[in-house]
Amino acid sequence: MKGLEYRGLTKVDGPIIILRRTEDVGLGDLVRVYDRERGERSGRIIELSETAVAVQIFGPNTGLSTESSAVEFTGSPMDLRVSRDMLGRVFDGLGKPMDGYPESWSSLRLDVNGIPINPDARTYPKDFIQTGISCIDGMNTLIRGQKLPIFSGNGLPHNRLAAQIIRQAKILTSDEPFVMVFAAMGVKYDVARFFIDSFEASGVLGNVVMFLSLADDPSIERLITPRCALTAAEYLAYQCDMHVLVVMTDMTNYCESLREVSTIRGEIPSRKGYPGYLYSDLASLYERAGKVEGSRGSITQIPVLTMPSDDISHPVPDLSGYITEGQIVLDRELFQKGIYPPVAGLPSLSRLMKDGIGPGMTRDDHKELSSQLFAGYSKVRSIRSLASVIGEEELSDLDKQYLAFGDRFEREFLAQGERENRSIDQTLDIGWKILTAIPKSELYRIREETLAKYYPRDEVGLKK
Repeated sequence: MKGLEYRGLTKVDGPIIILRRTEDVGLGDLVRVYDRERGERSGRIIELSETAVAVQIFGPNTGLSTESSAVEFTGSPMDLRVSRDMLGRVFDGLGKPMDGYPESWSSLRLDVNGIPINPDARTYPKDFIQTGISCIDGMNTLIRGQKLPIFSGNGLPHNRLAAQIIRQAKILTSDEPFVMVFAAMGVKYDVARFFIDSFEASGVLGNVVMFLSLADDPSIERLITPRCALTAAEYLAYQCDMHVLVVMTDMTNYCESLREVSTIRGEIPSRKGYPGYLYSDLASLYERAGKVEGSRGSITQIPVLTMPSDDISHPVPDLSGYITEGQIVLDRELFQKGIYPPVAGLPSLSRLMKDGIGPGMTRDDHKELSSQLFAGYSKVRSIRSLASVIGEEELSDLDKQYLAFGDRFEREFLAQGERENRSIDQTLDIGWKILTAIPKSELYRIREETLAKYYPRDEVGLKK
Protein backbone atom coordinates (compact mmCIF):
# COMPACT_ATOMS: atom_id res chain seq x y z
CA MET A 1 0.00 0.00 0.00
CA LYS A 2 1.06 3.59 -0.61
CA GLY A 3 3.29 5.04 2.12
CA LEU A 4 4.17 1.67 3.66
CA GLU A 5 7.62 0.13 3.44
CA TYR A 6 8.10 -3.58 2.95
CA ARG A 7 11.40 -4.92 4.21
CA GLY A 8 13.25 -7.78 2.61
CA LEU A 9 13.70 -8.90 -0.97
CA THR A 10 13.35 -12.35 -2.46
CA LYS A 11 16.08 -11.93 -5.10
CA VAL A 12 18.45 -9.30 -6.54
CA ASP A 13 19.52 -10.00 -10.12
CA GLY A 14 21.33 -7.06 -11.75
CA PRO A 15 18.83 -4.21 -12.26
CA ILE A 16 15.89 -6.50 -11.39
CA ILE A 17 14.69 -7.22 -7.86
CA ILE A 18 12.00 -9.73 -6.91
CA LEU A 19 9.83 -9.41 -3.79
CA ARG A 20 6.58 -10.72 -2.43
CA ARG A 21 3.46 -9.18 -3.89
CA THR A 22 1.25 -6.91 -1.82
CA GLU A 23 -2.18 -5.49 -2.57
CA ASP A 24 -2.87 -2.39 -4.64
CA VAL A 25 0.14 -2.53 -6.93
CA GLY A 26 -0.05 -2.15 -10.68
CA LEU A 27 2.14 -2.78 -13.70
CA GLY A 28 4.33 0.25 -14.41
CA ASP A 29 3.87 1.76 -10.94
CA LEU A 30 6.75 3.78 -9.48
CA VAL A 31 8.66 2.13 -6.63
CA ARG A 32 11.22 3.55 -4.19
CA VAL A 33 13.95 1.15 -3.09
CA TYR A 34 16.14 1.77 -0.01
CA ASP A 35 19.44 0.05 0.73
CA ARG A 36 20.89 -0.67 4.17
CA GLU A 37 22.22 2.91 4.44
CA ARG A 38 18.80 4.35 3.52
CA GLY A 39 20.10 5.38 0.11
CA GLU A 40 17.13 5.82 -2.22
CA ARG A 41 16.74 4.85 -5.86
CA SER A 42 13.72 4.65 -8.11
CA GLY A 43 12.29 1.71 -9.97
CA ARG A 44 9.14 0.58 -11.71
CA ILE A 45 7.11 -2.61 -11.65
CA ILE A 46 7.68 -4.56 -14.85
CA GLU A 47 5.99 -7.86 -14.04
CA LEU A 48 3.35 -9.20 -11.64
CA SER A 49 2.25 -12.66 -10.62
CA GLU A 50 -0.11 -13.84 -7.92
CA THR A 51 2.71 -14.07 -5.40
CA ALA A 52 5.62 -11.92 -6.63
CA VAL A 53 6.54 -8.54 -8.07
CA ALA A 54 9.49 -7.82 -10.37
CA VAL A 55 10.91 -4.29 -10.11
CA GLN A 56 13.34 -2.69 -12.55
CA ILE A 57 15.76 -0.35 -10.75
CA PHE A 58 17.09 2.84 -12.34
CA GLY A 59 20.59 2.81 -10.94
CA PRO A 60 23.21 0.43 -9.55
CA ASN A 61 22.21 -2.35 -7.18
CA THR A 62 25.19 -1.65 -4.91
CA GLY A 63 24.21 -1.92 -1.25
CA LEU A 64 21.01 -3.88 -1.86
CA SER A 65 20.55 -7.11 0.05
CA THR A 66 17.70 -9.52 0.46
CA GLU A 67 17.58 -8.98 4.26
CA SER A 68 18.09 -5.27 4.92
CA SER A 69 16.64 -3.53 1.84
CA ALA A 70 13.18 -1.96 1.87
CA VAL A 71 10.64 -1.10 -0.83
CA GLU A 72 7.92 1.55 -0.88
CA PHE A 73 5.10 1.28 -3.42
CA THR A 74 3.85 4.71 -4.49
CA GLY A 75 0.63 3.39 -6.02
CA SER A 76 1.01 5.59 -9.11
CA PRO A 77 2.83 5.28 -12.44
CA MET A 78 6.08 7.08 -13.11
CA ASP A 79 5.34 10.67 -14.02
CA LEU A 80 7.02 13.88 -15.13
CA ARG A 81 6.47 17.41 -13.81
CA VAL A 82 5.71 19.58 -16.85
CA SER A 83 5.43 23.29 -17.56
CA ARG A 84 6.37 25.85 -20.21
CA ASP A 85 9.46 26.56 -18.09
CA MET A 86 10.96 23.30 -19.35
CA LEU A 87 12.09 25.11 -22.51
CA GLY A 88 15.77 25.93 -22.31
CA ARG A 89 16.35 23.33 -19.58
CA VAL A 90 18.54 20.21 -19.45
CA PHE A 91 17.31 17.11 -17.61
CA ASP A 92 18.75 13.67 -16.97
CA GLY A 93 17.26 10.52 -18.41
CA LEU A 94 14.63 10.31 -15.67
CA GLY A 95 13.50 13.93 -15.96
CA LYS A 96 15.53 15.32 -13.03
CA PRO A 97 17.20 18.73 -13.61
CA MET A 98 20.94 18.51 -14.33
CA ASP A 99 21.56 22.16 -15.29
CA GLY A 100 21.88 23.42 -11.71
CA TYR A 101 18.40 24.92 -11.52
CA PRO A 102 15.55 23.59 -9.36
CA GLU A 103 12.57 21.61 -10.57
CA SER A 104 9.64 23.48 -12.05
CA TRP A 105 7.06 24.80 -9.60
CA SER A 106 4.28 23.33 -11.68
CA SER A 107 1.86 21.00 -9.93
CA LEU A 108 0.98 19.22 -13.19
CA ARG A 109 2.47 15.76 -13.44
CA LEU A 110 1.87 13.48 -16.44
CA ASP A 111 2.29 9.72 -16.80
CA VAL A 112 5.46 9.11 -18.84
CA ASN A 113 3.76 6.20 -20.62
CA GLY A 114 1.42 8.65 -22.33
CA ILE A 115 -2.22 8.30 -23.25
CA PRO A 116 -3.16 6.32 -26.37
CA ILE A 117 -4.54 8.58 -29.10
CA ASN A 118 -7.76 7.51 -30.75
CA PRO A 119 -6.79 6.91 -34.41
CA ASP A 120 -10.02 8.60 -35.47
CA ALA A 121 -8.86 11.79 -33.70
CA ARG A 122 -5.69 12.04 -35.77
CA THR A 123 -5.51 14.41 -38.73
CA TYR A 124 -3.48 13.54 -41.81
CA PRO A 125 -0.05 15.27 -41.95
CA LYS A 126 0.26 17.63 -44.94
CA ASP A 127 2.31 20.68 -43.90
CA PHE A 128 5.77 20.91 -45.48
CA ILE A 129 8.70 21.45 -43.10
CA GLN A 130 11.70 23.20 -44.63
CA THR A 131 14.92 21.89 -43.10
CA GLY A 132 17.19 23.88 -45.42
CA ILE A 133 18.86 20.59 -46.50
CA SER A 134 18.39 19.87 -50.21
CA CYS A 135 18.53 16.07 -50.06
CA ILE A 136 15.67 16.11 -47.53
CA ASP A 137 13.57 19.03 -48.77
CA GLY A 138 13.90 18.12 -52.43
CA MET A 139 13.64 14.33 -52.40
CA ASN A 140 12.68 13.03 -48.92
CA THR A 141 10.45 15.78 -47.63
CA LEU A 142 9.67 16.04 -43.92
CA ILE A 143 6.00 16.71 -43.11
CA ARG A 144 4.64 18.13 -39.86
CA GLY A 145 3.35 15.25 -37.73
CA GLN A 146 5.49 12.67 -39.55
CA LYS A 147 7.82 10.02 -38.11
CA LEU A 148 10.97 10.12 -40.27
CA PRO A 149 13.98 8.30 -38.78
CA ILE A 150 17.64 8.68 -39.71
CA PHE A 151 19.38 5.34 -40.36
CA SER A 152 23.11 5.71 -39.89
CA GLY A 153 26.28 3.75 -39.21
CA ASN A 154 29.01 4.15 -36.63
CA GLY A 155 31.21 7.12 -37.46
CA LEU A 156 28.77 8.75 -39.87
CA PRO A 157 27.67 12.36 -39.19
CA HIS A 158 24.11 11.66 -38.00
CA ASN A 159 24.58 13.89 -34.96
CA ARG A 160 25.66 16.82 -37.13
CA LEU A 161 22.69 16.26 -39.44
CA ALA A 162 20.23 16.04 -36.53
CA ALA A 163 21.62 19.25 -35.01
CA GLN A 164 21.33 21.03 -38.37
CA ILE A 165 17.70 19.97 -38.74
CA ILE A 166 16.92 21.25 -35.24
CA ARG A 167 18.60 24.60 -35.98
CA GLN A 168 16.96 25.18 -39.35
CA ALA A 169 13.53 23.49 -39.36
CA LYS A 170 10.57 25.76 -40.01
CA ILE A 171 7.04 25.43 -41.37
CA LEU A 172 7.02 27.10 -44.77
CA THR A 173 3.35 28.11 -44.75
CA SER A 174 3.29 29.45 -41.19
CA ASP A 175 5.16 31.94 -39.01
CA GLU A 176 4.73 29.69 -35.96
CA PRO A 177 8.18 28.50 -34.79
CA PHE A 178 9.12 25.00 -33.75
CA VAL A 179 10.12 24.10 -30.23
CA MET A 180 12.44 21.13 -29.89
CA VAL A 181 12.59 18.17 -27.54
CA PHE A 182 15.89 16.32 -27.68
CA ALA A 183 16.47 12.92 -26.05
CA ALA A 184 19.91 11.29 -25.95
CA MET A 185 20.29 7.68 -24.84
CA GLY A 186 23.68 6.16 -24.10
CA VAL A 187 25.66 8.92 -25.84
CA LYS A 188 29.17 9.94 -24.82
CA TYR A 189 29.72 13.18 -22.97
CA ASP A 190 31.40 14.84 -25.96
CA VAL A 191 28.33 14.11 -28.10
CA ALA A 192 26.03 15.67 -25.48
CA ARG A 193 28.38 18.66 -25.26
CA PHE A 194 28.30 19.01 -29.06
CA PHE A 195 24.52 19.34 -29.09
CA ILE A 196 24.44 21.79 -26.18
CA ASP A 197 27.18 23.96 -27.72
CA SER A 198 25.52 23.79 -31.15
CA PHE A 199 22.17 24.94 -29.79
CA GLU A 200 23.78 27.70 -27.72
CA ALA A 201 25.81 29.01 -30.66
CA SER A 202 22.80 29.12 -32.97
CA GLY A 203 20.54 30.73 -30.35
CA VAL A 204 17.91 27.96 -30.33
CA LEU A 205 18.72 26.52 -26.89
CA GLY A 206 15.94 28.59 -25.32
CA ASN A 207 13.45 26.64 -27.44
CA VAL A 208 14.90 23.20 -26.69
CA VAL A 209 14.11 20.75 -23.87
CA MET A 210 16.98 18.27 -23.45
CA PHE A 211 16.91 14.85 -21.77
CA LEU A 212 20.38 13.30 -21.50
CA SER A 213 21.08 9.72 -20.45
CA LEU A 214 24.84 9.52 -20.91
CA ALA A 215 26.96 6.46 -21.60
CA ASP A 216 28.06 6.16 -17.96
CA ASP A 217 24.51 6.38 -16.62
CA PRO A 218 22.70 3.12 -15.82
CA SER A 219 21.71 1.50 -19.10
CA ILE A 220 18.24 0.71 -17.74
CA GLU A 221 17.59 4.45 -17.43
CA ARG A 222 17.52 4.64 -21.24
CA LEU A 223 14.17 2.87 -21.29
CA ILE A 224 12.55 5.87 -19.58
CA THR A 225 14.41 8.71 -21.35
CA PRO A 226 12.39 8.71 -24.62
CA ARG A 227 9.16 8.38 -22.64
CA CYS A 228 10.03 11.45 -20.56
CA ALA A 229 10.90 13.37 -23.73
CA LEU A 230 7.66 12.41 -25.48
CA THR A 231 5.63 13.30 -22.38
CA ALA A 232 7.16 16.79 -22.42
CA ALA A 233 6.45 16.99 -26.17
CA GLU A 234 2.81 15.97 -25.71
CA TYR A 235 2.31 18.65 -23.05
CA LEU A 236 3.86 21.38 -25.23
CA ALA A 237 1.95 20.25 -28.34
CA TYR A 238 -1.51 19.37 -27.06
CA GLN A 239 -1.84 21.61 -24.01
CA CYS A 240 0.28 24.59 -25.09
CA ASP A 241 -0.60 24.41 -28.83
CA MET A 242 3.04 24.39 -29.96
CA HIS A 243 4.63 22.65 -32.92
CA VAL A 244 7.19 20.25 -31.47
CA LEU A 245 10.07 18.53 -33.24
CA VAL A 246 11.36 15.51 -31.27
CA VAL A 247 14.82 14.10 -32.01
CA MET A 248 15.75 10.86 -30.22
CA THR A 249 19.27 9.43 -30.48
CA ASP A 250 20.36 6.65 -30.36
CA MET A 251 17.39 4.28 -30.58
CA THR A 252 19.77 1.33 -30.99
CA ASN A 253 21.08 2.00 -27.47
CA TYR A 254 17.48 2.01 -26.25
CA CYS A 255 16.88 -1.38 -27.86
CA GLU A 256 20.10 -2.78 -26.36
CA SER A 257 18.81 -1.86 -22.90
CA LEU A 258 15.50 -3.52 -23.70
CA ARG A 259 17.38 -6.68 -24.70
CA GLU A 260 19.40 -6.56 -21.46
CA VAL A 261 16.28 -6.47 -19.30
CA SER A 262 14.63 -9.17 -21.39
CA THR A 263 17.64 -11.48 -20.93
CA ILE A 264 17.71 -10.95 -17.17
CA ARG A 265 14.00 -11.77 -16.99
CA GLY A 266 14.64 -15.02 -18.85
CA GLU A 267 12.32 -14.24 -21.75
CA ILE A 268 12.53 -16.27 -24.94
CA PRO A 269 14.68 -14.25 -27.39
CA SER A 270 13.75 -13.39 -30.94
CA ARG A 271 16.07 -12.17 -33.74
CA LYS A 272 19.61 -11.41 -32.52
CA GLY A 273 18.50 -11.83 -28.90
CA TYR A 274 15.98 -8.98 -28.91
CA PRO A 275 12.63 -9.65 -27.20
CA GLY A 276 9.70 -10.69 -29.34
CA TYR A 277 7.82 -7.54 -28.33
CA LEU A 278 10.49 -5.18 -29.77
CA TYR A 279 8.10 -4.12 -32.56
CA SER A 280 5.25 -3.21 -30.21
CA ASP A 281 7.62 -1.47 -27.78
CA LEU A 282 9.07 0.72 -30.55
CA ALA A 283 5.56 1.40 -31.83
CA SER A 284 4.55 2.64 -28.36
CA LEU A 285 7.18 5.39 -28.81
CA TYR A 286 6.90 6.19 -32.51
CA GLU A 287 3.10 6.35 -32.50
CA ARG A 288 3.20 9.22 -30.00
CA ALA A 289 3.84 11.56 -32.94
CA GLY A 290 1.18 13.22 -35.06
CA LYS A 291 -1.54 15.86 -35.20
CA VAL A 292 -4.72 15.57 -33.16
CA GLU A 293 -8.04 17.02 -34.18
CA GLY A 294 -9.00 20.00 -32.03
CA SER A 295 -5.39 20.90 -31.16
CA ARG A 296 -3.31 23.49 -32.99
CA GLY A 297 -0.10 21.76 -31.90
CA SER A 298 1.71 18.82 -33.45
CA ILE A 299 4.56 16.39 -32.78
CA THR A 300 7.05 15.52 -35.52
CA GLN A 301 9.55 12.77 -34.74
CA ILE A 302 13.07 12.18 -36.03
CA PRO A 303 14.48 9.08 -34.30
CA VAL A 304 18.17 8.47 -34.99
CA LEU A 305 19.49 4.91 -34.94
CA THR A 306 22.84 3.38 -35.81
CA MET A 307 22.85 0.19 -37.85
CA PRO A 308 25.40 -2.38 -36.57
CA SER A 309 27.82 -3.14 -39.42
CA ASP A 310 25.72 -0.79 -41.63
CA ASP A 311 23.14 -3.59 -41.85
CA ILE A 312 19.76 -2.08 -42.77
CA SER A 313 18.14 -5.50 -42.24
CA HIS A 314 19.16 -5.48 -38.55
CA PRO A 315 16.05 -5.81 -36.31
CA VAL A 316 16.14 -2.21 -35.05
CA PRO A 317 16.12 -0.40 -38.45
CA ASP A 318 14.04 -3.18 -40.01
CA LEU A 319 11.20 -2.88 -37.49
CA SER A 320 11.51 0.92 -37.32
CA GLY A 321 10.98 1.07 -41.07
CA TYR A 322 7.68 -0.79 -40.74
CA ILE A 323 6.35 1.63 -38.09
CA THR A 324 7.57 4.97 -39.43
CA GLU A 325 6.72 6.81 -42.64
CA GLY A 326 10.02 6.44 -44.45
CA GLN A 327 13.69 6.82 -43.56
CA ILE A 328 16.75 8.98 -44.25
CA VAL A 329 19.66 6.58 -44.87
CA LEU A 330 23.27 7.76 -44.55
CA ASP A 331 25.75 6.19 -46.98
CA ARG A 332 29.33 5.35 -46.04
CA GLU A 333 30.58 5.54 -49.64
CA LEU A 334 29.34 9.12 -50.00
CA PHE A 335 30.87 9.98 -46.63
CA GLN A 336 34.25 8.64 -47.77
CA LYS A 337 33.99 10.93 -50.83
CA GLY A 338 33.81 13.88 -48.45
CA ILE A 339 30.13 14.63 -49.13
CA TYR A 340 28.04 16.11 -46.31
CA PRO A 341 25.32 15.17 -45.62
CA PRO A 342 25.98 11.69 -47.07
CA VAL A 343 22.30 10.86 -47.63
CA ALA A 344 21.84 7.83 -49.87
CA GLY A 345 19.72 8.82 -52.84
CA LEU A 346 17.88 5.56 -53.46
CA PRO A 347 17.27 3.79 -50.08
CA SER A 348 15.94 7.02 -48.53
CA LEU A 349 12.21 7.57 -48.67
CA SER A 350 9.45 9.81 -47.34
CA ARG A 351 6.04 8.16 -47.71
CA LEU A 352 4.16 11.38 -46.92
CA MET A 353 6.13 13.54 -49.34
CA LYS A 354 3.50 13.42 -52.10
CA ASP A 355 0.90 15.04 -49.82
CA GLY A 356 3.08 17.91 -48.63
CA ILE A 357 4.56 19.29 -51.84
CA GLY A 358 3.25 20.99 -54.95
CA PRO A 359 1.30 24.22 -55.62
CA GLY A 360 0.52 26.18 -52.47
CA MET A 361 2.97 24.14 -50.40
CA THR A 362 6.34 24.17 -52.19
CA ARG A 363 6.30 24.65 -55.98
CA ASP A 364 4.34 23.15 -58.84
CA ASP A 365 7.43 21.50 -60.36
CA HIS A 366 8.53 19.76 -57.16
CA LYS A 367 6.96 16.31 -57.75
CA GLU A 368 8.15 15.96 -61.33
CA LEU A 369 11.65 17.27 -60.61
CA SER A 370 12.08 14.94 -57.64
CA SER A 371 10.87 11.96 -59.67
CA GLN A 372 13.29 12.76 -62.48
CA LEU A 373 16.23 13.15 -60.10
CA PHE A 374 15.45 9.76 -58.54
CA ALA A 375 15.17 8.15 -61.99
CA GLY A 376 18.38 9.75 -63.24
CA TYR A 377 20.42 8.82 -60.18
CA SER A 378 19.09 5.26 -60.30
CA LYS A 379 20.44 4.97 -63.83
CA VAL A 380 23.77 6.44 -62.69
CA ARG A 381 24.16 3.65 -60.13
CA SER A 382 23.52 1.02 -62.80
CA ILE A 383 26.02 2.61 -65.19
CA ARG A 384 28.68 2.81 -62.45
CA SER A 385 28.24 -0.91 -61.82
CA LEU A 386 28.64 -1.58 -65.54
CA ALA A 387 31.73 0.65 -65.76
CA SER A 388 33.37 -1.26 -62.93
CA VAL A 389 33.17 -4.39 -65.12
CA ILE A 390 33.89 -3.19 -68.67
CA GLY A 391 35.71 0.06 -67.95
CA GLU A 392 34.49 3.62 -68.37
CA GLU A 393 36.10 4.02 -71.77
CA GLU A 394 33.75 1.37 -73.19
CA LEU A 395 30.62 3.27 -72.18
CA SER A 396 28.42 5.09 -74.68
CA ASP A 397 28.37 8.88 -74.87
CA LEU A 398 24.96 8.92 -73.19
CA ASP A 399 26.26 6.75 -70.35
CA LYS A 400 29.17 9.14 -69.85
CA GLN A 401 26.74 12.05 -69.69
CA TYR A 402 24.84 10.22 -66.96
CA LEU A 403 28.07 9.70 -65.03
CA ALA A 404 28.70 13.45 -65.24
CA PHE A 405 25.15 14.02 -64.01
CA GLY A 406 25.75 11.65 -61.08
CA ASP A 407 28.91 13.50 -60.04
CA ARG A 408 27.13 16.86 -60.21
CA PHE A 409 24.14 15.46 -58.31
CA GLU A 410 26.39 14.37 -55.45
CA ARG A 411 28.65 17.43 -55.41
CA GLU A 412 26.08 20.17 -56.02
CA PHE A 413 22.69 18.84 -54.86
CA LEU A 414 23.47 16.42 -52.02
CA ALA A 415 26.55 18.22 -50.69
CA GLN A 416 26.17 21.47 -48.80
CA GLY A 417 27.67 23.26 -45.85
CA GLU A 418 26.77 22.31 -42.30
CA ARG A 419 25.64 25.91 -41.72
CA GLU A 420 24.11 26.34 -45.18
CA ASN A 421 20.35 26.86 -45.03
CA ARG A 422 18.85 26.55 -48.52
CA SER A 423 15.32 27.62 -49.29
CA ILE A 424 13.11 25.19 -51.19
CA ASP A 425 13.35 27.44 -54.27
CA GLN A 426 17.15 27.26 -54.14
CA THR A 427 16.99 23.48 -53.79
CA LEU A 428 14.69 23.06 -56.79
CA ASP A 429 16.72 25.49 -58.90
CA ILE A 430 19.88 23.45 -58.20
CA GLY A 431 18.00 20.32 -59.27
CA TRP A 432 17.06 21.91 -62.60
CA LYS A 433 20.63 23.10 -63.11
CA ILE A 434 22.18 19.65 -62.79
CA LEU A 435 19.54 18.09 -65.09
CA THR A 436 21.18 20.00 -67.94
CA ALA A 437 24.03 17.44 -67.74
CA ILE A 438 21.86 14.91 -69.58
CA PRO A 439 19.96 15.38 -72.88
CA LYS A 440 16.56 16.99 -72.64
CA SER A 441 15.08 13.93 -74.36
CA GLU A 442 15.98 11.87 -71.25
CA LEU A 443 13.72 13.94 -68.99
CA TYR A 444 10.76 11.62 -69.57
CA ARG A 445 9.26 12.14 -66.09
CA ILE A 446 8.66 15.86 -66.62
CA ARG A 447 5.78 17.28 -68.67
CA GLU A 448 6.47 19.58 -71.61
CA GLU A 449 4.71 22.53 -69.98
CA THR A 450 6.86 22.12 -66.85
CA LEU A 451 10.01 21.98 -68.96
CA ALA A 452 8.94 25.12 -70.81
CA LYS A 453 8.48 26.95 -67.52
CA TYR A 454 11.50 25.82 -65.51
CA TYR A 455 14.20 24.31 -67.75
CA PRO A 456 17.25 26.62 -67.50
CA ARG A 457 18.07 29.04 -70.32
CA ASP A 458 21.53 29.54 -71.77
CA GLU A 459 23.38 32.83 -71.99
CA VAL A 460 21.44 34.13 -75.00
CA GLY A 461 18.07 33.38 -73.41
CA LEU A 462 17.27 30.20 -75.34
CA LYS A 463 16.17 26.97 -73.71
CA LYS A 464 18.99 24.44 -73.52
